Amino acid sequence: MVTSRTTARAALSRRGFLTGAAGGIGLGALALTGCSAPSSGTAAAGGTTLRFYEQKQEVIAYFDDLLRRFEREHRGLRVVHDSTTAIAPQFVRGEPADVGCFNDNLELARYIERGVLRDLGDLPSAGRVRKSIDGLTNQYATFEDRTSVLPFSLAAAGVIYNKRIFAEQDLPVPTTWSEFVDVCTALSKTDVTPVYATDRDTWTLWQGLFDYSVGSLVDTGAFFRKMKALGTDVGPDAEVSFERDFAVPMERAKTISTFFNPDHATRSYADGNLAFGQGKVAMYLQGPWALSQIALVDPELPVGTFALPVSDDPDDRQARVNIDLGLWIPTTTTHLDEARELVEFLMQPDVINAYNLDNLAFATTEDAAPQTDERVAGLQQYVDSGAFYQGAGTFIPTSIPLGNYLQTAIRSGDFESMLRRLDTDWRRLAGRSATV
Repeated sequence: MVTSRTTARAALSRRGFLTGAAGGIGLGALALTGCSAPSSGTAAAGGTTLRFYEQKQEVIAYFDDLLRRFEREHRGLRVVHDSTTAIAPQFVRGEPADVGCFNDNLELARYIERGVLRDLGDLPSAGRVRKSIDGLTNQYATFEDRTSVLPFSLAAAGVIYNKRIFAEQDLPVPTTWSEFVDVCTALSKTDVTPVYATDRDTWTLWQGLFDYSVGSLVDTGAFFRKMKALGTDVGPDAEVSFERDFAVPMERAKTISTFFNPDHATRSYADGNLAFGQGKVAMYLQGPWALSQIALVDPELPVGTFALPVSDDPDDRQARVNIDLGLWIPTTTTHLDEARELVEFLMQPDVINAYNLDNLAFATTEDAAPQTDERVAGLQQYVDSGAFYQGAGTFIPTSIPLGNYLQTAIRSGDFESMLRRLDTDWRRLAGRSATV
């Protein structure tokens, strides 16, 4: 069961996943955002001041406590916690923080591929990172052979389900596509909504329906690496394309959408959390960030998470993941030794493991303790075996309105046109990049 104390400590927002598609945000617009923290190198009384940038507003207090502990253990060092919401202005001004803690996504990729982040591969903690997770850091961008980011926290997502409803209806947790459809069909004959959708907030469509339907059928990292290489040559006859490679996944998505709540077009993320918390919903295509909101409605609701099966081979099941927080050091820091000390402190087992257990995430190192919270523990097997993928939607720049396309496809039932439009948009962006 979920206790109120656990709920309070386990708040994990959707921000980590949402910023996965933030690569389309312009540097010029972000440069308007101010940063009130002092520049790195500000002299502390009798020592050195570091600036630590951490993006997740919901864990500011958590990291404040960690930074004060670091200061106690490292006399002469002071750390200023910079929690402004934008990363770009810091680099535009040439004043990035000495240590960053940021979601590994298309936005961070811009700085990786420009070589403005230091190589952390020689740090002792780098050798403890799980190889399968370390490989995720190279899917958005690389620079030479550098280890630009050390993964600190892995967020895993799947189908959140109401265990009580499944027990009352004598339904199994599905392990194949056929079983999933059978479960949905059985639930549609009751007064319980099989799958609750919230189309009004378009990010919920690409994060859930789109990503989950694609992930276990397509190697997203390899697919988008080839798409990037093809550029303007993307199309139905190319080695890879949305129209061809995503055809079967979108057939799955179309079928799933037929089991949505009838009013899905007008419902928001908040509506979905409320409905699930009230026990009106059997399944919800959401990640761990929704669990704290659901618990506010009913802290005793028995909840679990399973990976959406989209093939009839149970071994094909995979979980959607992202590196919710990764640690990096800019090349411009004037306090490299101290910055490396802070990274090593945060990566030590008692710090990294405690953070991830407390925040419904999964630690990234070989020596990590398993996630024991029953709400997400069902995904531990996929983390252990490396059976996971980064969501396809996180590789698509925000200048391509994927969420709006999904809204149209769900309402019309025409997912094929959506895939052709995605190929067209990809070619257009590739052509624009080639002329810059």
